[in-house]
Amino acid sequence: MAVSMQVDIVSAEGEIFSGKADMLFAQAANGEVGILPFHTQFLSQLKPGEVRVKSGDEEDTYYINSGTIEVQPHVVTILADTCIRSRDLDEAQALQAKQRAEDAMENAKSEVDVARAQVELAEAVAQIQTITKLRERLQKTGMA
Repeated sequence: MAVSMQVDIVSAEGEIFSGKADMLFAQAANGEVGILPFHTQFLSQLKPGEVRVKSGDEEDTYYINSGTIEVQPHVVTILADTCIRSRDLDEAQALQAKQRAEDAMENAKSEVDVARAQVELAEAVAQIQTITKLRERLQKTGMA
């Protein structure tokens, strides 16, 4: 019998994913983490980026803009401000958001404006990277 763990991904909009998984990957504050069942307890902020949930041959991917991850030996909980299924991301919107953030950084009049634009830029870039990674995985499996 395969060992799995419970994974719950929740955002302000509600529950996004709840189920058993063999492995999870997320963008923690200090870099990407891979979580397996029986992982040591762990708590971290999450950066904008991709969350991948693997169960057998299935893999679900999500984009989160920020949040926290709590890992217990048999349960992983992600509380995200915003969570979107990767396949539902809009590449054109992400590219426009990136351009707006770059323009805002150029025209910033205060440190607060620069900081706000940097956050918006990081989120847009993370969305674009998530879309690119999904597209590459789909091409490898012949599903694109």
